Amino acid sequence: MTDASFPALPPPLVSLGDLAWDVLAKPDTLLLPGGDTTGRLELSGGGSAANLAVWAARLGAPTTFVGKIGQDRFGELATAELRAEGVRAEVLASAAHPTGVILALIDRRGQRAMLTGQGADWELLPEELPRDVLSSAGHLHLTAWSLFRDPPRAAALEAARIAKAGGATLSLDPGSFQMIQQLGREAFLNIVDALPFDVMFPNDDEARAMSGERDNEAALTWLRARYPRALIALKMDEDGALIEGPQTARVQVPATRDPLVDATGAGDAFGGAFLSQWLRHHDAERAARVAVQVGGWVVSRFGARPPADPDLTRRLASVGADLLTPDPAAAPDPSQDSPEVNA
Repeated sequence: MTDASFPALPPPLVSLGDLAWDVLAKPDTLLLPGGDTTGRLELSGGGSAANLAVWAARLGAPTTFVGKIGQDRFGELATAELRAEGVRAEVLASAAHPTGVILALIDRRGQRAMLTGQGADWELLPEELPRDVLSSAGHLHLTAWSLFRDPPRAAALEAARIAKAGGATLSLDPGSFQMIQQLGREAFLNIVDALPFDVMFPNDDEARAMSGERDNEAALTWLRARYPRALIALKMDEDGALIEGPQTARVQVPATRDPLVDATGAGDAFGGAFLSQWLRHHDAERAARVAVQVGGWVVSRFGARPPADPDLTRRLASVGADLLTPDPAAAPDPSQDSPEVNA
């Protein structure tokens, strides 16, 4: 159901960053050097920015993804999956770099560790940005995967400048506590400080890596002090989400009680669901309640974008949200070619 007091559609959302091909592997037993075992394997489109775009579109937000793939079959398949979900895909196909591949190793508890290949998604140049798309965006989402190195860092900063000049709001996902540590805390904070973001989606590990604090409450206090104009939505796994912003008093939204099957993409699903609601009505607590339901549903399935089912529809209805079924006739042609570039 949709509250008639809220806009029928949120403003256009643009998610910029990584589009990759996911290899999900959950071994049945411990992997031993030189050994063999069985397990569950799946291949699907992935990438944090692309996953967020899919979940925002599934919950009714007009969504565009901006990024770069290789001129290969993986890139074609990943782009087709986006378009099949109702996401407008503004992607360039590189002749010089392959589509990125992400290996997600999932343990028996459902926790994942990722190995990210540096493909075409790490090579987006500022001059390749679709400026008309960015200048007309209502909101731009960035992930820190675009900030850890150049050239995508320069492209992300330029995209933020263009979108902000057009009146858009901006959100950021810090991406990876391990990458923050590898880059260096101060170096990462200096980059983040240059972004005029309105919403941040750290998980508890990322919040602690950024703040230097050991406690989630203290980490949120530190982030709010450093970024006073930003709404912080701190994702805390089985403890739910902790929300605070300039117009939002601190509130904890409890987690669902779903069994953990695979944590891959749960944070992206949270962010996409949150933005699809917050951009409609700017009620952060209500948006977080929807996002927690979506995140809980995702971790109880395998992969970052499991097919929707009646359980998801029921959960969303319980918190006043709808699941959008993409109209294949209205979606862009999945076979549509991506512009080719030599870089």
